[in-house]
Amino acid sequence: MIRDHDTIAAPATAAGGALAVIRISGEEALRICDRIFRGRKPLAAAAGYTVHYGEIVDDGRVLDDVLVTVFRAPRSYTGEDAAEISCHGSQYIVSEILRLLTASGARMAGPGEFTIRAYLAGKLDLSQAEAVADIIASSSRAAHALAANQMRGGYSDALEGLCEKLLELTALLELELDFSEEEVEFADRAQLREAMQRIGAHIDALRNSFTLGNAIKEGVAVAITGAPNVGKSTLLNRLLNEERVLVSDIAGTTRDVIEERINIDGVVFRFLDTAGIRATDDRLEQMGIQRTMSSIERAQIVIYMTDAARLAAGAPVAPEFPLRADQKLLVLVNKTDTAPDCPLPEGTIGISARNGDGIESLRRILRSFVDTEALYHGDAIVSNNRHYEALTAAGDALRRALDGLNNSLQTDLLSESDLTDAFTQEGAADTLRGLAYGQAAAIQYTGYAMMLAVRLDPLSVSTLDALRSQILSDMKGEELNDVLAAYGAQLDSTLSSSAMSKLPASKIVNANSANSANS
Repeated sequence: MIRDHDTIAAPATAAGGALAVIRISGEEALRICDRIFRGRKPLAAAAGYTVHYGEIVDDGRVLDDVLVTVFRAPRSYTGEDAAEISCHGSQYIVSEILRLLTASGARMAGPGEFTIRAYLAGKLDLSQAEAVADIIASSSRAAHALAANQMRGGYSDALEGLCEKLLELTALLELELDFSEEEVEFADRAQLREAMQRIGAHIDALRNSFTLGNAIKEGVAVAITGAPNVGKSTLLNRLLNEERVLVSDIAGTTRDVIEERINIDGVVFRFLDTAGIRATDDRLEQMGIQRTMSSIERAQIVIYMTDAARLAAGAPVAPEFPLRADQKLLVLVNKTDTAPDCPLPEGTIGISARNGDGIESLRRILRSFVDTEALYHGDAIVSNNRHYEALTAAGDALRRALDGLNNSLQTDLLSESDLTDAFTQEGAADTLRGLAYGQAAAIQYTGYAMMLAVRLDPLSVSTLDALRSQILSDMKGEELNDVLAAYGAQLDSTLSSSAMSKLPASKIVNANSANSANS
C-alpha cells in the first residue's frame, strides 16, 4: 500500500562504486536529514538546488564526510521535498546511513516508489514512468535513445494528439444526440470519415513501429542456422572474439540453443547458435533441432549457413524451412578459404569464420537491417507491450466505427460504441486513465465537458459541476479554473461557428454567462 505522507529513503546507486548516493523524499525529508547531518547551516533552512558539505554523525561519532543536495517541492523528481546524500561507496557506510535515517523517522522505499510518487504528483505520466526502468536497463545507444525519447514525453505527445482528435469527433457526435429532434448535423460525414482514416493511419504507424521498438529494447534476435558442421558455432565465437562455444568436427556437437549479445554500432543483437538441422535418430539431437525451429520462429533475422564444399556438391543455398514475411534472410557460404575459386551464387556472402574473412562486411549488413534514423530524429517508437495492445484495440474500435459510418449507422450507436471505445483505448495507452485522475486527465475531460456544454442547458451545467467535483481532489482549484477559462474561449468560438448557426434561437445562450456559472 502506498503511504503518501511517509518520508522514504533508499540507495540511488548500485553497490560497488567508489561513491554512493542515498535519496530521501517526503514532507520530513530535510528535517530527518538534519538529525544526522552536521554542516554550516540546517538543511531545512536551505534553498532548493543547493549542495552542502558536512558530516554524518552517529552519537558524536563521525561516520563519513558527505555532500547533500537539497530539492524543494514541487521542483523535485517526486514533487516533494527531497535530498540526495553523496557518500563513500562502502557498503557499511551506506547501510549505516540508511539505519540512521530510518531511526530518525524515514522508512525504506519500496521498489519503484520514488517513480510512483513522481507519477502521482503529475511529474511523469505512466509511459514516462515506464521509460525510467527502460533507460536504467538500456545497454546500447539505440535502446538509450528509445527510452530517453519516451521519458521526455515523445510517445505521450503523439498519443495526446490522437486523443484530442478522437475526443473532438466523439464530442461532435454526442452533441448531435442533444439536438436529434432538430435534425442538426454537427459532424460532416465526409470530413468525419477523412478524419477517422487519418487517425487510423497514425495509429497503424505507431503499431507498426513496435517491431523495431521491441527489437531495440530487447535486442534484435538473429538465428544462426544450417546443417551440422558448417561453422555456426565458429561464427558465433568469431563475432564474440572469444571461445564461447565448443567447436568440434563431430556432427551434432551443439544440442541446445546458445544465446549471446553483441553490440554492433549502437544496436544490441541477440545471436542464437542453434543445433544443425538434419534427419537423425538421436532423440537428444532431435530435441535440439526442435529448439532450433522455435528460435527461427522468434528471430527477426535468420542467417542460413552452408560451406564451400557443400556448395560445390550441389547442396541447396536456400533454407528448407519456412520464414515469415517480416523476417530477413542472410545466406552465408563459410570456409571460402578452402575453395577460393568456388563461385558464389547471387545474393550470398562468402566468409571464413575461422580466419575472420568477411566478418566486418557481415557486421555492416546486419546493422543495415535495423533502421534507427527515425529513432535518432525523435520520432515516437512503440516498445511496450501494453502500449501496443492498447493501440491495437483502439485501431480495431476505430475501424468498426468507420465501417458503421460507411454503413450509415445511426449517430447514437456510432457515438456510444466503437468511436468511444477507440478514445478509451487510446486514452489508456497515453495513461489519461491510470492510477488516479491527474492533471492531464482533468484537462482532457474538462475540454470534453466544455464541448458538450454548447447546449448550455441546466443539465449540461450540472454535468460540468459533477465533473469538476470529481477531479477537484487531484487538482488545485485555481488550476482547474485556469483550465475552464482556457476552454471558455474555445466555447465562444464554437457558439459562433456555422454549425451553431443552424440551431433554433431558443437553444443559443451567452457563453460567458455559462462560463461564470460553471466556474
